[in-house]
Amino acid sequence: MGNYIVSARKYRPSDFDEVIGQEHITTTLRNAIEKDQLAQALLFCGPRGVGKTTCARIVARLINGFDKNIVFGPSAALNIFELDAASNNSVDDIRNLIDQIRFPPQYGKYKVYIIDEVHMLSAAAFNAFLKTLEEPPSYAIFILATTEKHKVLPTILSRCQIFDFNRISIKDIADHVYKIAIREKIEAEPEAIHLIAQKSEGALRDALSLFDLLVTYADGSRLTYKLTVDNLHILDYDYYFKITDSFVNEDLAGALIIFDEIVKNGFDGQNFIVGLAEHFRNLLVCKDKETIHLFEVTEGIKERYTHQAGQIDKSFLISAINIAHQCDLYFKSSKNQRLHVEIALMKITYLTSALNLSGSSLQENHVKKKPDHKSNEAGKSESIKKQEEPAGRPPGKPDLPLEKQTLNIPNISELKNKHSREIPVKPDTQKSDTEGNIPSNKFSMTQLKEAWNEFTEYLKKQSNEIEYKLMERDFTLEEDHKIILPIDNIIEEDILARFKQDLLKHLRTNLKNDQVNIETKLKKSESGKKLFTNTDKFQYLAKKYPTLNDLKSKLGLDPDF
Repeated sequence: MGNYIVSARKYRPSDFDEVIGQEHITTTLRNAIEKDQLAQALLFCGPRGVGKTTCARIVARLINGFDKNIVFGPSAALNIFELDAASNNSVDDIRNLIDQIRFPPQYGKYKVYIIDEVHMLSAAAFNAFLKTLEEPPSYAIFILATTEKHKVLPTILSRCQIFDFNRISIKDIADHVYKIAIREKIEAEPEAIHLIAQKSEGALRDALSLFDLLVTYADGSRLTYKLTVDNLHILDYDYYFKITDSFVNEDLAGALIIFDEIVKNGFDGQNFIVGLAEHFRNLLVCKDKETIHLFEVTEGIKERYTHQAGQIDKSFLISAINIAHQCDLYFKSSKNQRLHVEIALMKITYLTSALNLSGSSLQENHVKKKPDHKSNEAGKSESIKKQEEPAGRPPGKPDLPLEKQTLNIPNISELKNKHSREIPVKPDTQKSDTEGNIPSNKFSMTQLKEAWNEFTEYLKKQSNEIEYKLMERDFTLEEDHKIILPIDNIIEEDILARFKQDLLKHLRTNLKNDQVNIETKLKKSESGKKLFTNTDKFQYLAKKYPTLNDLKSKLGLDPDF
Protein backbone atom coordinates (compact mmCIF):
# COMPACT_ATOMS: atom_id res chain seq x y z
CA MET A 1 0.00 0.00 0.00
CA GLY A 2 2.90 2.35 0.70
CA ASN A 3 4.03 2.12 -2.95
CA TYR A 4 0.65 3.10 -4.42
CA ILE A 5 0.63 6.41 -6.30
CA VAL A 6 -2.55 7.99 -7.64
CA SER A 7 -2.80 8.34 -11.40
CA ALA A 8 -2.70 12.15 -11.30
CA ARG A 9 0.83 11.98 -9.82
CA LYS A 10 1.99 8.78 -11.48
CA TYR A 11 1.22 10.07 -14.96
CA ARG A 12 2.01 13.76 -14.44
CA PRO A 13 3.58 15.09 -17.68
CA SER A 14 7.31 15.71 -17.56
CA ASP A 15 7.56 17.34 -21.00
CA PHE A 16 5.46 19.72 -23.06
CA ASP A 17 4.59 16.95 -25.53
CA GLU A 18 2.72 15.12 -22.76
CA VAL A 19 0.58 18.12 -21.70
CA ILE A 20 -3.05 17.68 -22.80
CA GLY A 21 -5.19 20.39 -24.37
CA GLN A 22 -2.87 23.39 -23.85
CA GLU A 23 -1.01 23.53 -27.17
CA HIS A 24 -1.22 27.35 -27.32
CA ILE A 25 0.64 27.51 -23.98
CA THR A 26 3.23 24.79 -24.53
CA THR A 27 4.16 26.02 -28.02
CA THR A 28 4.75 29.57 -26.76
CA LEU A 29 6.82 28.44 -23.78
CA ARG A 30 8.91 26.01 -25.84
CA ASN A 31 9.74 28.70 -28.42
CA ALA A 32 10.58 31.23 -25.71
CA ILE A 33 12.98 28.78 -24.02
CA GLU A 34 14.64 27.79 -27.29
CA LYS A 35 15.19 31.45 -28.28
CA ASP A 36 16.23 32.45 -24.74
CA GLN A 37 13.39 35.00 -24.59
CA LEU A 38 11.58 33.76 -21.50
CA ALA A 39 10.19 36.49 -19.26
CA GLN A 40 11.30 36.48 -15.62
CA ALA A 41 7.74 36.80 -14.28
CA LEU A 42 5.01 34.50 -15.63
CA LEU A 43 1.38 34.23 -14.53
CA PHE A 44 -0.43 30.95 -15.23
CA CYS A 45 -4.19 31.30 -14.74
CA GLY A 46 -7.09 28.99 -15.46
CA PRO A 47 -9.44 26.39 -13.90
CA ARG A 48 -8.25 23.66 -11.56
CA GLY A 49 -6.60 20.54 -12.90
CA VAL A 50 -5.61 21.87 -16.34
CA GLY A 51 -1.79 21.78 -15.97
CA LYS A 52 -0.65 25.11 -14.49
CA THR A 53 1.74 23.69 -11.88
CA THR A 54 2.82 20.93 -14.24
CA CYS A 55 3.83 23.43 -16.92
CA ALA A 56 5.65 25.51 -14.32
CA ARG A 57 7.75 22.49 -13.30
CA ILE A 58 8.46 21.63 -16.93
CA VAL A 59 9.69 25.19 -17.53
CA ALA A 60 11.96 24.94 -14.47
CA ARG A 61 13.40 21.65 -15.74
CA LEU A 62 14.01 22.80 -19.32
CA ILE A 63 15.70 26.13 -18.52
CA ASN A 64 18.09 24.33 -16.15
CA GLY A 65 18.71 21.40 -18.50
CA PHE A 66 17.61 18.82 -15.94
CA ASP A 67 16.83 15.26 -16.94
CA LYS A 68 13.25 14.03 -16.61
CA ASN A 69 14.20 11.59 -13.88
CA ILE A 70 15.66 14.19 -11.50
CA VAL A 71 13.27 17.02 -11.98
CA PHE A 72 11.67 16.30 -8.59
CA GLY A 73 14.74 14.90 -6.91
CA PRO A 74 17.06 16.44 -4.27
CA SER A 75 19.20 18.22 -6.86
CA ALA A 76 16.22 19.94 -8.39
CA ALA A 77 15.08 21.06 -4.95
CA LEU A 78 18.09 23.37 -4.84
CA ASN A 79 16.73 25.28 -7.81
CA ILE A 80 12.93 24.88 -7.66
CA PHE A 81 11.06 26.47 -4.77
CA GLU A 82 7.30 25.97 -4.47
CA LEU A 83 5.27 28.20 -2.16
CA ASP A 84 1.60 27.67 -1.34
CA ALA A 85 0.20 31.20 -1.00
CA ALA A 86 -3.00 29.85 0.53
CA SER A 87 -1.15 29.08 3.77
CA ASN A 88 1.91 31.36 3.38
CA ASN A 89 0.31 34.67 2.52
CA SER A 90 1.78 37.10 5.03
CA VAL A 91 4.37 39.84 4.56
CA ASP A 92 6.95 37.81 6.53
CA ASP A 93 6.60 34.87 4.12
CA ILE A 94 7.31 37.13 1.16
CA ARG A 95 10.25 38.75 2.96
CA ASN A 96 11.80 35.32 3.62
CA LEU A 97 11.40 34.52 -0.07
CA ILE A 98 13.09 37.81 -1.04
CA ASP A 99 16.01 37.02 1.30
CA GLN A 100 16.55 33.68 -0.46
CA ILE A 101 16.64 35.37 -3.87
CA ARG A 102 19.86 37.21 -2.96
CA PHE A 103 21.93 34.04 -3.33
CA PRO A 104 22.60 32.66 -6.84
CA PRO A 105 21.90 28.96 -7.58
CA GLN A 106 24.56 26.45 -6.54
CA TYR A 107 23.30 23.87 -9.02
CA GLY A 108 22.00 24.69 -12.47
CA LYS A 109 21.53 28.07 -14.11
CA TYR A 110 18.25 29.44 -12.70
CA LYS A 111 16.35 29.53 -9.43
CA VAL A 112 12.64 29.11 -10.15
CA TYR A 113 10.02 30.23 -7.62
CA ILE A 114 6.56 28.71 -8.19
CA ILE A 115 3.90 30.46 -6.09
CA ASP A 116 0.60 28.57 -6.23
CA GLU A 117 -2.77 30.24 -5.52
CA VAL A 118 -1.06 33.62 -5.65
CA HIS A 119 -4.41 35.46 -5.39
CA MET A 120 -4.48 34.44 -1.70
CA LEU A 121 -1.59 36.77 -0.84
CA SER A 122 -2.56 39.72 1.34
CA ALA A 123 -2.42 43.25 -0.07
CA ALA A 124 0.61 44.00 2.09
CA ALA A 125 2.39 40.89 0.82
CA PHE A 126 1.65 41.89 -2.77
CA ASN A 127 3.11 45.35 -2.17
CA ALA A 128 6.24 43.89 -0.59
CA PHE A 129 6.67 41.65 -3.63
CA LEU A 130 6.27 44.36 -6.31
CA LYS A 131 9.85 45.64 -6.60
CA THR A 132 11.46 42.20 -6.62
CA LEU A 133 8.94 40.95 -9.19
CA GLU A 134 9.63 43.90 -11.50
CA GLU A 135 13.43 43.79 -11.31
CA PRO A 136 14.53 40.32 -10.16
CA PRO A 137 18.12 39.06 -10.36
CA SER A 138 19.13 37.61 -13.73
CA TYR A 139 19.11 34.08 -12.33
CA ALA A 140 15.58 34.26 -10.80
CA ILE A 141 12.36 33.22 -12.57
CA PHE A 142 8.95 33.70 -10.93
CA ILE A 143 5.97 31.59 -12.03
CA LEU A 144 2.70 32.55 -10.35
CA ALA A 145 -0.33 30.28 -10.62
CA THR A 146 -3.95 31.13 -9.80
CA THR A 147 -7.48 29.99 -10.49
CA GLU A 148 -8.90 33.49 -9.92
CA LYS A 149 -6.99 36.03 -11.98
CA HIS A 150 -9.51 38.80 -11.21
CA LYS A 151 -8.37 38.75 -7.55
CA VAL A 152 -4.74 39.48 -8.42
CA LEU A 153 -3.77 43.16 -8.07
CA PRO A 154 -3.43 45.03 -11.38
CA THR A 155 0.07 46.12 -10.33
CA ILE A 156 1.08 42.44 -10.23
CA LEU A 157 -0.62 41.64 -13.55
CA SER A 158 1.21 44.49 -15.28
CA ARG A 159 4.59 43.01 -14.28
CA CYS A 160 3.84 39.48 -15.53
CA GLN A 161 3.53 37.72 -18.86
CA ILE A 162 0.06 36.17 -18.64
CA PHE A 163 -0.84 32.69 -19.93
CA ASP A 164 -4.53 31.71 -19.88
CA PHE A 165 -5.12 27.95 -19.61
CA ASN A 166 -8.29 26.50 -21.13
CA ARG A 167 -10.59 23.81 -19.83
CA ILE A 168 -9.62 20.53 -21.44
CA SER A 169 -12.13 19.15 -23.95
CA ILE A 170 -14.10 16.02 -23.15
CA LYS A 171 -12.55 14.18 -26.09
CA ASP A 172 -8.97 14.96 -25.01
CA ILE A 173 -9.69 13.87 -21.43
CA ALA A 174 -11.38 10.67 -22.58
CA ASP A 175 -8.49 9.78 -24.90
CA HIS A 176 -5.91 10.39 -22.16
CA VAL A 177 -7.79 8.37 -19.52
CA TYR A 178 -8.29 5.53 -22.04
CA LYS A 179 -4.51 5.40 -22.66
CA ILE A 180 -3.87 5.22 -18.93
CA ALA A 181 -6.46 2.42 -18.63
CA ILE A 182 -4.54 0.44 -21.27
CA ARG A 183 -1.23 1.01 -19.48
CA GLU A 184 -2.82 -0.12 -16.20
CA LYS A 185 -4.34 -3.15 -17.99
CA ILE A 186 -7.87 -2.06 -17.13
CA GLU A 187 -10.59 -3.15 -19.57
CA ALA A 188 -12.82 -0.06 -19.78
CA GLU A 189 -15.90 0.54 -21.93
CA PRO A 190 -15.63 3.73 -24.06
CA GLU A 191 -19.00 4.95 -22.71
CA ALA A 192 -17.69 4.67 -19.14
CA ILE A 193 -14.51 6.62 -19.96
CA HIS A 194 -16.54 9.29 -21.75
CA LEU A 195 -18.87 9.63 -18.77
CA ILE A 196 -15.87 10.16 -16.48
CA ALA A 197 -14.60 12.87 -18.84
CA GLN A 198 -18.00 14.59 -18.80
CA LYS A 199 -18.22 14.46 -15.02
CA SER A 200 -14.75 16.03 -14.61
CA GLU A 201 -15.93 19.31 -16.21
CA GLY A 202 -12.69 20.01 -18.07
CA ALA A 203 -10.27 19.14 -15.23
CA LEU A 204 -7.93 16.28 -16.06
CA ARG A 205 -6.91 15.77 -12.41
CA ASP A 206 -10.57 15.31 -11.44
CA ALA A 207 -11.02 12.78 -14.25
CA LEU A 208 -8.04 10.73 -13.06
CA SER A 209 -9.30 10.83 -9.47
CA LEU A 210 -12.69 9.50 -10.59
CA PHE A 211 -10.95 6.84 -12.66
CA ASP A 212 -8.94 5.65 -9.64
CA LEU A 213 -12.11 5.58 -7.53
CA LEU A 214 -14.07 3.52 -10.04
CA VAL A 215 -11.22 1.08 -10.67
CA THR A 216 -11.00 0.47 -6.93
CA TYR A 217 -14.78 -0.09 -6.77
CA ALA A 218 -14.90 -2.33 -9.87
CA ASP A 219 -14.92 -6.10 -9.60
CA GLY A 220 -11.66 -7.27 -11.08
CA SER A 221 -10.10 -5.14 -13.83
CA ARG A 222 -13.22 -4.30 -15.88
CA LEU A 223 -14.80 -0.85 -15.84
CA THR A 224 -18.34 -0.85 -17.26
CA TYR A 225 -20.76 1.92 -18.14
CA LYS A 226 -23.40 0.63 -15.69
CA LEU A 227 -20.91 0.54 -12.83
CA THR A 228 -19.85 4.12 -13.63
CA VAL A 229 -23.46 5.36 -13.70
CA ASP A 230 -24.33 3.64 -10.42
CA ASN A 231 -21.21 4.75 -8.57
CA LEU A 232 -21.24 8.39 -9.74
CA HIS A 233 -25.01 8.61 -9.16
CA ILE A 234 -25.72 9.92 -12.67
CA LEU A 235 -29.02 9.76 -14.53
CA ASP A 236 -28.60 7.34 -17.41
CA TYR A 237 -29.23 8.39 -21.02
CA ASP A 238 -31.92 5.70 -21.19
CA TYR A 239 -34.20 7.62 -18.83
CA TYR A 240 -34.20 10.67 -21.09
CA PHE A 241 -34.66 8.63 -24.26
CA LYS A 242 -37.64 6.78 -22.77
CA ILE A 243 -39.36 9.86 -21.39
CA THR A 244 -38.86 11.68 -24.72
CA ASP A 245 -40.57 8.76 -26.49
CA SER A 246 -43.49 9.24 -24.09
CA PHE A 247 -43.66 12.92 -25.05
CA VAL A 248 -43.69 12.08 -28.75
CA ASN A 249 -46.53 9.59 -28.24
CA GLU A 250 -48.40 11.99 -25.88
CA ASP A 251 -48.24 9.30 -23.19
CA LEU A 252 -48.60 11.36 -20.02
CA ALA A 253 -48.95 8.32 -17.77
CA GLY A 254 -45.70 6.85 -19.06
CA ALA A 255 -43.84 10.13 -18.53
CA LEU A 256 -45.08 10.46 -14.95
CA ILE A 257 -44.19 6.83 -14.16
CA ILE A 258 -40.63 7.33 -15.44
CA PHE A 259 -40.27 10.49 -13.36
CA ASP A 260 -41.56 8.62 -10.29
CA GLU A 261 -38.92 5.93 -10.83
CA ILE A 262 -36.22 8.61 -11.08
CA VAL A 263 -37.36 10.20 -7.80
CA LYS A 264 -37.47 6.82 -6.04
CA ASN A 265 -33.88 6.18 -7.13
CA GLY A 266 -32.84 9.21 -5.10
CA PHE A 267 -32.34 11.79 -7.87
CA ASP A 268 -33.25 15.43 -7.32
CA GLY A 269 -36.09 16.87 -9.39
CA GLN A 270 -34.09 19.92 -10.41
CA ASN A 271 -31.15 17.83 -11.60
CA PHE A 272 -33.59 15.80 -13.67
CA ILE A 273 -35.20 18.84 -15.31
CA VAL A 274 -31.76 20.35 -16.05
CA GLY A 275 -30.69 17.06 -17.63
CA LEU A 276 -33.93 16.94 -19.63
CA ALA A 277 -33.28 20.41 -21.04
CA GLU A 278 -29.76 19.33 -21.97
CA HIS A 279 -31.20 16.21 -23.64
CA PHE A 280 -33.51 18.38 -25.79
CA ARG A 281 -30.54 20.62 -26.61
CA ASN A 282 -28.52 17.63 -27.74
CA LEU A 283 -31.40 16.44 -29.94
CA LEU A 284 -31.62 19.90 -31.50
CA VAL A 285 -27.87 19.89 -32.18
CA CYS A 286 -28.09 16.45 -33.81
CA LYS A 287 -30.71 17.61 -36.31
CA ASP A 288 -28.14 19.65 -38.24
CA LYS A 289 -24.96 18.16 -39.72
CA GLU A 290 -23.14 21.45 -39.23
CA THR A 291 -23.72 21.49 -35.45
CA ILE A 292 -23.50 17.80 -34.64
CA HIS A 293 -19.79 18.20 -33.82
CA LEU A 294 -20.85 20.29 -30.78
CA PHE A 295 -22.21 17.10 -29.21
CA GLU A 296 -19.29 15.30 -27.56
CA VAL A 297 -20.32 11.68 -26.93
CA THR A 298 -19.35 8.27 -28.21
CA GLU A 299 -20.53 7.19 -31.65
CA GLY A 300 -23.04 4.72 -30.22
CA ILE A 301 -24.77 7.37 -28.11
CA LYS A 302 -24.62 9.86 -30.98
CA GLU A 303 -26.44 7.39 -33.26
CA ARG A 304 -29.26 7.05 -30.71
CA TYR A 305 -29.60 10.83 -30.48
CA THR A 306 -29.57 11.21 -34.26
CA HIS A 307 -32.28 8.56 -34.63
CA GLN A 308 -34.57 10.13 -32.04
CA ALA A 309 -33.92 13.65 -33.34
CA GLY A 310 -35.23 12.54 -36.76
CA GLN A 311 -38.63 11.82 -35.18
CA ILE A 312 -39.09 15.24 -33.53
CA ASP A 313 -39.67 18.71 -35.01
CA LYS A 314 -37.41 21.63 -34.16
CA SER A 315 -40.38 23.68 -32.98
CA PHE A 316 -41.19 21.00 -30.38
CA LEU A 317 -37.60 20.90 -29.12
CA ILE A 318 -37.28 24.69 -28.83
CA SER A 319 -40.59 24.97 -26.95
CA ALA A 320 -39.71 22.00 -24.72
CA ILE A 321 -36.34 23.57 -23.83
CA ASN A 322 -38.15 26.78 -22.87
CA ILE A 323 -40.62 24.89 -20.64
CA ALA A 324 -37.80 22.98 -18.92
CA HIS A 325 -35.84 26.20 -18.45
CA GLN A 326 -38.82 27.94 -16.83
CA CYS A 327 -39.32 24.92 -14.55
CA ASP A 328 -35.68 25.07 -13.46
CA LEU A 329 -35.88 28.83 -12.97
CA TYR A 330 -38.76 28.67 -10.46
CA PHE A 331 -37.97 25.27 -8.92
CA LYS A 332 -36.45 26.60 -5.68
CA SER A 333 -39.36 28.97 -5.01
CA SER A 334 -42.02 26.29 -5.57
CA LYS A 335 -43.75 24.95 -2.45
CA ASN A 336 -44.59 21.63 -4.11
CA GLN A 337 -41.48 20.93 -6.17
CA ARG A 338 -42.53 17.51 -7.43
CA LEU A 339 -45.84 18.89 -8.72
CA HIS A 340 -43.92 21.77 -10.26
CA VAL A 341 -41.87 19.32 -12.35
CA GLU A 342 -44.93 17.19 -13.18
CA ILE A 343 -46.79 20.24 -14.53
CA ALA A 344 -43.83 20.88 -16.83
CA LEU A 345 -44.01 17.26 -18.02
CA MET A 346 -47.74 17.68 -18.70
CA LYS A 347 -47.07 20.77 -20.82
CA ILE A 348 -44.36 19.01 -22.83
CA THR A 349 -46.53 15.92 -23.34
CA TYR A 350 -49.32 17.88 -25.05
CA LEU A 351 -46.97 20.32 -26.75
CA THR A 352 -47.36 18.70 -30.17
CA SER A 353 -51.14 19.18 -30.16
CA ALA A 354 -50.78 22.78 -29.04
CA LEU A 355 -48.24 23.52 -31.79
CA ASN A 356 -50.45 21.90 -34.43
CA LEU A 357 -53.42 23.95 -33.27
CA SER A 358 -51.44 27.19 -33.30
CA GLY A 359 -50.04 26.40 -36.72
CA SER A 360 -53.49 25.75 -38.22
CA SER A 361 -54.89 28.94 -36.68
CA LEU A 362 -51.98 30.96 -38.02
CA GLN A 363 -52.50 29.53 -41.49
CA GLU A 364 -56.20 30.42 -41.43
CA ASN A 365 -55.35 33.99 -40.44
CA HIS A 366 -53.39 34.47 -43.67
CA VAL A 367 -56.35 33.54 -45.90
CA LYS A 368 -57.46 36.69 -47.70
CA LYS A 369 -60.90 37.93 -46.76
CA LYS A 370 -63.19 38.37 -49.77
CA PRO A 371 -65.17 41.66 -49.75
CA ASP A 372 -68.93 41.40 -49.45
CA HIS A 373 -70.24 43.31 -52.50
CA LYS A 374 -73.85 42.86 -51.44
CA SER A 375 -73.46 45.17 -48.46
CA ASN A 376 -73.25 48.86 -49.35
CA GLU A 377 -74.41 50.39 -46.08
CA ALA A 378 -71.06 51.51 -44.69
CA GLY A 379 -71.24 53.27 -41.34
CA LYS A 380 -74.12 51.18 -39.97
CA SER A 381 -73.11 48.82 -37.19
CA GLU A 382 -76.08 46.51 -38.07
CA SER A 383 -74.45 45.58 -41.38
CA ILE A 384 -71.11 44.62 -39.88
CA LYS A 385 -70.26 41.01 -40.53
CA LYS A 386 -67.79 38.85 -38.73
CA GLN A 387 -64.61 37.77 -40.40
CA GLU A 388 -64.85 34.32 -41.96
CA GLU A 389 -61.65 32.95 -40.55
CA PRO A 390 -60.76 32.94 -36.82
CA ALA A 391 -57.89 35.17 -35.81
CA GLY A 392 -56.41 32.78 -33.27
CA ARG A 393 -53.67 33.72 -30.87
CA PRO A 394 -50.46 33.11 -32.85
CA PRO A 395 -47.39 31.44 -31.36
CA GLY A 396 -45.39 33.69 -29.07
CA LYS A 397 -48.47 35.40 -27.59
CA PRO A 398 -48.83 35.27 -23.80
CA ASP A 399 -50.88 32.46 -22.30
CA LEU A 400 -54.54 32.81 -21.39
CA PRO A 401 -55.42 35.06 -18.41
CA LEU A 402 -54.90 33.46 -15.03
CA GLU A 403 -58.61 33.12 -14.31
CA LYS A 404 -59.04 30.95 -17.43
CA GLN A 405 -56.22 28.51 -16.72
CA THR A 406 -57.03 24.99 -15.55
CA LEU A 407 -55.19 21.77 -14.92
CA ASN A 408 -57.71 19.80 -17.02
CA ILE A 409 -56.31 18.82 -20.40
CA PRO A 410 -58.95 19.75 -23.02
CA ASN A 411 -59.34 17.98 -26.32
CA ILE A 412 -58.43 19.63 -29.62
CA SER A 413 -61.93 20.87 -30.42
CA GLU A 414 -62.23 22.52 -27.02
CA LEU A 415 -58.86 24.19 -27.43
CA LYS A 416 -59.85 25.49 -30.86
CA ASN A 417 -63.14 26.95 -29.62
CA LYS A 418 -61.43 28.47 -26.59
CA HIS A 419 -58.49 30.08 -28.34
CA SER A 420 -60.05 31.20 -31.62
CA ARG A 421 -60.82 34.88 -32.00
CA GLU A 422 -63.44 36.12 -34.43
CA ILE A 423 -62.83 39.84 -34.83
CA PRO A 424 -65.68 41.90 -36.37
CA VAL A 425 -64.63 43.65 -39.56
CA LYS A 426 -66.66 45.97 -41.72
CA PRO A 427 -67.07 44.99 -45.36
CA ASP A 428 -64.42 46.60 -47.53
CA THR A 429 -66.45 48.64 -49.99
CA GLN A 430 -63.34 50.42 -51.35
CA LYS A 431 -60.89 48.51 -53.51
CA SER A 432 -57.32 48.02 -52.31
CA ASP A 433 -54.26 48.54 -54.48
CA THR A 434 -52.70 45.73 -56.49
CA GLU A 435 -50.55 44.58 -53.58
CA GLY A 436 -53.45 44.23 -51.17
CA ASN A 437 -52.47 47.19 -48.95
CA ILE A 438 -55.23 49.05 -47.08
CA PRO A 439 -55.59 52.62 -48.45
CA SER A 440 -54.79 55.42 -45.99
CA ASN A 441 -58.19 57.15 -45.80
CA LYS A 442 -59.05 59.92 -43.41
CA PHE A 443 -61.42 59.11 -40.57
CA SER A 444 -63.20 60.99 -37.82
CA MET A 445 -63.05 60.50 -34.05
CA THR A 446 -66.61 59.19 -34.21
CA GLN A 447 -65.64 56.48 -36.67
CA LEU A 448 -62.64 55.58 -34.53
CA LYS A 449 -64.76 55.25 -31.37
CA GLU A 450 -67.29 53.14 -33.24
CA ALA A 451 -64.59 50.68 -34.40
CA TRP A 452 -62.97 50.79 -30.94
CA ASN A 453 -66.28 49.95 -29.20
CA GLU A 454 -66.90 47.07 -31.62
CA PHE A 455 -63.62 45.47 -30.59
CA THR A 456 -64.44 46.09 -26.93
CA GLU A 457 -67.77 44.25 -27.34
CA TYR A 458 -65.91 41.42 -29.01
CA LEU A 459 -63.59 41.11 -25.98
CA LYS A 460 -66.63 41.06 -23.67
CA LYS A 461 -68.04 38.11 -25.60
CA GLN A 462 -64.70 36.35 -25.13
CA SER A 463 -65.06 36.95 -21.34
CA ASN A 464 -61.66 38.65 -21.21
CA GLU A 465 -62.49 41.04 -18.38
CA ILE A 466 -58.94 42.25 -17.82
CA GLU A 467 -58.62 43.12 -21.49
CA TYR A 468 -61.94 44.84 -22.17
CA LYS A 469 -61.66 46.88 -18.96
CA LEU A 470 -58.51 48.36 -20.41
CA MET A 471 -60.33 49.08 -23.69
CA GLU A 472 -62.94 51.15 -21.83
CA ARG A 473 -60.33 53.78 -21.00
CA ASP A 474 -60.60 57.22 -22.59
CA PHE A 475 -58.04 57.62 -25.34
CA THR A 476 -56.87 60.52 -27.51
CA LEU A 477 -56.08 60.80 -31.20
CA GLU A 478 -53.00 62.74 -32.24
CA GLU A 479 -51.50 63.62 -35.59
CA ASP A 480 -50.26 60.89 -37.93
CA HIS A 481 -53.18 58.69 -36.84
CA LYS A 482 -51.54 57.95 -33.48
CA ILE A 483 -53.85 56.70 -30.67
CA ILE A 484 -52.63 57.43 -27.13
CA LEU A 485 -54.01 55.01 -24.50
CA PRO A 486 -53.29 55.93 -20.84
CA ILE A 487 -52.15 53.10 -18.53
CA ASP A 488 -51.54 52.97 -14.79
CA ASN A 489 -48.46 50.72 -14.78
CA ILE A 490 -46.30 48.46 -16.92
CA ILE A 491 -48.49 45.47 -16.09
CA GLU A 492 -51.30 47.00 -18.14
CA GLU A 493 -48.84 47.48 -20.99
CA ASP A 494 -48.22 43.72 -20.98
CA ILE A 495 -52.00 43.13 -20.99
CA LEU A 496 -52.38 45.41 -24.04
CA ALA A 497 -49.62 43.48 -25.81
CA ARG A 498 -51.83 40.35 -25.71
CA PHE A 499 -54.35 41.73 -28.17
CA LYS A 500 -52.66 44.82 -29.65
CA GLN A 501 -51.98 43.24 -33.04
CA ASP A 502 -55.57 41.99 -33.34
CA LEU A 503 -56.86 45.43 -32.35
CA LEU A 504 -54.65 47.19 -34.91
CA LYS A 505 -55.79 44.80 -37.61
CA HIS A 506 -59.42 45.51 -36.75
CA LEU A 507 -58.98 49.30 -36.68
CA ARG A 508 -56.92 49.50 -39.86
CA THR A 509 -59.36 47.34 -41.78
CA ASN A 510 -62.53 49.08 -40.61
CA LEU A 511 -61.10 52.60 -40.88
CA LYS A 512 -59.35 51.75 -44.17
CA ASN A 513 -56.11 53.30 -42.95
CA ASP A 514 -52.90 51.32 -42.54
CA GLN A 515 -51.18 54.19 -40.69
CA VAL A 516 -53.19 53.71 -37.49
CA ASN A 517 -50.97 52.97 -34.51
CA ILE A 518 -51.39 52.68 -30.73
CA GLU A 519 -49.01 53.99 -28.08
CA THR A 520 -49.30 53.91 -24.29
CA LYS A 521 -48.74 56.72 -21.84
CA LEU A 522 -47.98 55.97 -18.20
CA LYS A 523 -50.08 57.95 -15.73
CA LYS A 524 -48.41 59.72 -12.85
CA SER A 525 -49.01 57.96 -9.56
CA GLU A 526 -51.10 60.01 -7.14
CA SER A 527 -49.22 58.80 -4.08
CA GLY A 528 -45.86 58.56 -5.77
CA LYS A 529 -45.46 54.98 -4.52
CA LYS A 530 -43.92 52.44 -6.86
CA LEU A 531 -44.83 48.74 -6.87
CA PHE A 532 -41.76 46.66 -6.35
CA THR A 533 -42.90 43.33 -4.84
CA ASN A 534 -45.15 40.66 -6.31
CA THR A 535 -47.55 41.12 -3.40
CA ASP A 536 -47.92 44.82 -4.20
CA LYS A 537 -48.63 44.00 -7.82
CA PHE A 538 -51.23 41.40 -6.89
CA GLN A 539 -53.03 43.72 -4.44
CA TYR A 540 -53.06 46.45 -7.05
CA LEU A 541 -54.66 44.16 -9.66
CA ALA A 542 -57.07 42.64 -7.13
CA LYS A 543 -58.57 46.07 -6.43
CA LYS A 544 -59.37 46.47 -10.11
CA TYR A 545 -60.35 42.86 -10.77
CA PRO A 546 -61.90 41.23 -7.67
CA THR A 547 -62.12 37.85 -9.41
CA LEU A 548 -58.38 37.43 -8.79
CA ASN A 549 -59.05 37.03 -5.05
CA ASP A 550 -61.47 34.17 -5.76
CA LEU A 551 -58.93 32.53 -8.03
CA LYS A 552 -56.23 32.89 -5.37
CA SER A 553 -58.45 31.22 -2.76
CA LYS A 554 -59.55 28.37 -5.01
CA LEU A 555 -56.06 27.46 -6.17
CA GLY A 556 -54.33 28.22 -2.88
CA LEU A 557 -51.82 30.49 -4.58
CA ASP A 558 -49.26 32.67 -2.86
CA PRO A 559 -48.62 35.94 -4.74
CA ASP A 560 -45.28 36.45 -3.00
CA PHE A 561 -43.49 33.72 -4.97
